[in-house]
Amino acid sequence: MLLPRAGLLATLASVLLTPLTLPSAWALHEGVQAAKEEGMRLYGIRKANSAIPFLEQAAEAGDVEAMYYLGEANRRLVMGNMNQAALDWYYLAAQQGEPYAMLRLHSSQACQFGDMCPENSNDWLGTALAATLPKAEAGDAAAMFALYSIYASLEDEEASGEWLLEAAEAGNVEAQTWLGRKIRSGASDIEAQEAAAKWFRRAAEEGYAPSMSYLAATLNSLGDSLEAWEWMVKASEAGNISGRQWLASCYIDPTESELCHVEQEPAKGWAIFLAIQEEVSGTTSERALRVYHDSLTPEQRVEGERMKDDWLGLEPSLSYFPEKFGP
Repeated sequence: MLLPRAGLLATLASVLLTPLTLPSAWALHEGVQAAKEEGMRLYGIRKANSAIPFLEQAAEAGDVEAMYYLGEANRRLVMGNMNQAALDWYYLAAQQGEPYAMLRLHSSQACQFGDMCPENSNDWLGTALAATLPKAEAGDAAAMFALYSIYASLEDEEASGEWLLEAAEAGNVEAQTWLGRKIRSGASDIEAQEAAAKWFRRAAEEGYAPSMSYLAATLNSLGDSLEAWEWMVKASEAGNISGRQWLASCYIDPTESELCHVEQEPAKGWAIFLAIQEEVSGTTSERALRVYHDSLTPEQRVEGERMKDDWLGLEPSLSYFPEKFGP
């Protein structure tokens, strides 16, 4: 049974938390680990409200990542604004050294207006830098990537960009993807597209699903539609919702894009869209079902219904793969 929020926060703060020291590992009980994974799955498909009770189980067991994502989930319930529940969870995660939680507390001015300050300081941004810089300098690629956002908050674009590159070169797949996106958005010439593709490829080859989709789009714009299709299929297999939707569209109408390198199988495409809609309601798949409805015969739609189960329950499950420190 979950503790009331006030009691929970007091208990965690007094028993679990030591300011700015991250535990080496929280060995979650099997059932609690399963709850955390379900919470993260639901968060990944934009069902923040449903994710909260599952993530709370892990947070109550001391999992700092769950604390941070509870802050994110509660914030998303109010359209990206801040509420007290989000602040409470960010505060607990920040006390454990989570830099992104510190950035959230800084941007919401939690210390100035909510009396939620770091120990012996009134500056969450400075605290985030002090906690993260030594780890990055010691070679922690995740800390390097966090410095990208920390220095951006400090309005030091030069240092921010340098740490993004450092993190990407150190193998952080999120940093590689961000760097590819920045390069691609900054210029549309072939050299820029090729440079972006290099970083997307590095992350994609490590199994990072969002980069698979970005790589596919970039390769397609560079005229290599065959390899682009191969990466879009891999993105679908990795649970990327965009990749799965492309797969469905191409099966229904391969002439829709030069990206599509499949034989036309409308029933299969219909089945995929039905499965996406059942697994992740509210996606653009609902619109796609309306748009493509009349391009299939009744028999093809019935066949798609029969094939739908082949596309349900696949592992890994579908996700939007939201950024850890997104809007």
